[in-house]
Amino acid sequence: MHLQYDDEYLTQILKDTKIIALVGASPKPHRDSHRVMAYLQSHGYKVIPVNPSIAGEQLLGEHVYGSLEDIPGHVDMVDVFRNSQAAAAVCDAAIRIKAKSVWMQLGVINGEAARRASDYGLQVVMDRCPKIEIPRLGL
Repeated sequence: MHLQYDDEYLTQILKDTKIIALVGASPKPHRDSHRVMAYLQSHGYKVIPVNPSIAGEQLLGEHVYGSLEDIPGHVDMVDVFRNSQAAAAVCDAAIRIKAKSVWMQLGVINGEAARRASDYGLQVVMDRCPKIEIPRLGL
């Protein structure tokens, strides 16, 4: 899988997305996942935090789930704040819940998992951050 994405592809994913499951959400305000979740919320996205360590708690006003499969209802995008190896299981779960896209954060690259998700019809982005792409794309 490649790591180059044209702006139209990224824009289309971000415009079509309404509900994001953020896997690896942290309750610690200094962590990137916390800041990105708050940023995405401020841009109108519903962001559902996923973190088994704090499942059942509230994070930035949202109920925290232990896994993607625990989330009731549909998820458009799965935003992955896990390491590249752990991203494989997250991608497989994204396939199972029929998400539209998987977005792996900066430094998260797993070509095999990306191919699997793509083969199942999911749009895939690796090694990018929506908090960076949204203003860059003027969204």
